[in-house]
Amino acid sequence: MGSRRGSSKRRTDYGTVILHWCLVVTLVIVVLSGLRIASESPGRAWINAFDSILPRRFVWTAHMQAAVALVLVATAYPIYLALAGLWRRVRFDRVRMSGLLGRYQARWGATNVALTWIFYLTLLTEIVTGALMYFDYGSRFVITVHWSGMWVICAYLFAHVLAHWKIGRASQLLRILRPSRLLPQAPRFDPVELLELLDQSAARPAGFRPPRTRHLEQEGDDLEAFRRFAPPKDRFPPTRFTPSPRHVPGEQHDATHAPGRSRQRGTVIQSNPLVVAIAVAIAATSLMVTAQLETSDTLEIRRVEASSVPIIDGDTSDRVWRDAKPVYLLTGHGDNFDGKGETTIEIRAVHDGQWAYFLFAWDDPTRSLKQLPLLKTPDGWRLLHEGYETGEEHAYNEDKFAVLLTKLDVVLAGDRTFHASAEPLEGKPRTISGRGLHYTEQPGLFVDVWEWKATSTGAAGFMDDDYFGPPAEPTVAQAEGRFPYRGGFAGDPGTASYSDNFEVDDAQEYGKVVRPLRLPKDPVAMSAALGEIDLHPNHGESASARWYMTEEESLPYSRERDAKIPIGTVVPGVIFSGGYSGDRADVRCAARWAAGRWALEVRRKLDTGSRYDVPISTGTFMRVAAFDHTQISHTRHVRPIRLEVE
Repeated sequence: MGSRRGSSKRRTDYGTVILHWCLVVTLVIVVLSGLRIASESPGRAWINAFDSILPRRFVWTAHMQAAVALVLVATAYPIYLALAGLWRRVRFDRVRMSGLLGRYQARWGATNVALTWIFYLTLLTEIVTGALMYFDYGSRFVITVHWSGMWVICAYLFAHVLAHWKIGRASQLLRILRPSRLLPQAPRFDPVELLELLDQSAARPAGFRPPRTRHLEQEGDDLEAFRRFAPPKDRFPPTRFTPSPRHVPGEQHDATHAPGRSRQRGTVIQSNPLVVAIAVAIAATSLMVTAQLETSDTLEIRRVEASSVPIIDGDTSDRVWRDAKPVYLLTGHGDNFDGKGETTIEIRAVHDGQWAYFLFAWDDPTRSLKQLPLLKTPDGWRLLHEGYETGEEHAYNEDKFAVLLTKLDVVLAGDRTFHASAEPLEGKPRTISGRGLHYTEQPGLFVDVWEWKATSTGAAGFMDDDYFGPPAEPTVAQAEGRFPYRGGFAGDPGTASYSDNFEVDDAQEYGKVVRPLRLPKDPVAMSAALGEIDLHPNHGESASARWYMTEEESLPYSRERDAKIPIGTVVPGVIFSGGYSGDRADVRCAARWAAGRWALEVRRKLDTGSRYDVPISTGTFMRVAAFDHTQISHTRHVRPIRLEVE
């Protein structure tokens, strides 16, 4: 009865209890925030089904901070096991391996140890791949391994609970809720003591039972296995036993018991293994955090003479670019790019005291210009698209490139300018795409955004000068869910030279027959300007092709003019009219595509004086993103680039 009562109240040492629950809490935060971040990646819209339980504020910050805490706990736990003499809990030796084929409890005990090793190896993989992504080395393979590892850990949590239930039912599970002090360690095996015990065995009195060593009690699994599979008592005749002076059971082995021997560990380690383990883990984690601060990307913008500035024509042969120090970033989590969703972006910059000049170059397998073209069918004109009705076009869209400038001195600017969830703003419309929104939370705070578009802005020689600001009031159509709500993303005051060549009253009508706003004066000449027409979304256009139509070469839609255009004709979805003006015209550019690579030259004043723009000066932070014929699924990087202006 005594043994049953003791087993029903199994306990676990305080150190294991503390580290165990710290690990559980950090894992929960990492998994939930990681799922929220992943919901913004292409093909992960199903995660929005868990929108109600996923975090919505400071998602990236929470994920990174929890990851650092996870590294700390993952470092402290094995150190604690070693210092506290508890390593045999997870030692996967030949005895444990044979237990996999043994009886019920031995089999589950060995299975639990095997699962623990799988978990720890997976956790190590998650830490390594997470660090690679943080330092902008997150290739598609690294991202896939990181994503898969998360599901392995989730599966382990269920398997771990099941294994402990099989070992000892509720009593075994409740051990982690019943802390006890750390008991003294058992001494190392000493063959001399064993010989002495054998010599004394003949003198044992009848019925004598050796005292139970307390250190076994803290190893509930091993003790239970010992009880089940130990030889019957009557197999060994009772003998007299006298404890050796070398070791008194239940006491800590000390140098005073064995002259000439030194302590195995120092006093501090013996008495405070948890404190020592945590201290070592904190020191190691602090070094890691310090290292990442020292390795942040910095773009040096050196000053050059006005006579040496580059010509903004998309040609990268200017000598000034060869002398400018580049920054290279591997950006990922995007769409397309030959199915990889990633591209390497090269950045160079100089200034002449008044203007800043940038060269952005990135790999893109296709020159994509097809921005929502219209195709005439027997039923009428149809808009070629795949997802535009939800604001997430990923097929018939032009190549784009975006630059973000901010003075916000934060490592993870995403939590200040982007907010995940299909409904990040209470009282504002849900996003039709299920993705998050760009906006700032501080009144009067604007983040500068430049956006180049291969068809819409490229021919005009401008980048759209936009901003992320406080959330705008939704229009009636947005409030009713007929068009996507855009949060705080808007263009600077002024005009742009492009517009859509179609108009509907409801986004759902994009899948029906639409009417072009303008038709070409000469359909044959317009078709020639499009080059060789290939409507496959992943096939690019030739160097001389253009997929826009000017006002001068088009006329307003009429049924008579429409009737003269043959079925199968394709007309551009972009109309050029007027020009850029106001703050929206602050950023000039020119781009060229050749051999699977875009080169974009940009010029802007160091300080435009506009409240919607951010000055280009030391301490400004930059982020960049590339779009491969996709509307919003751009590539991204974690850490911002800090500008150093000479």
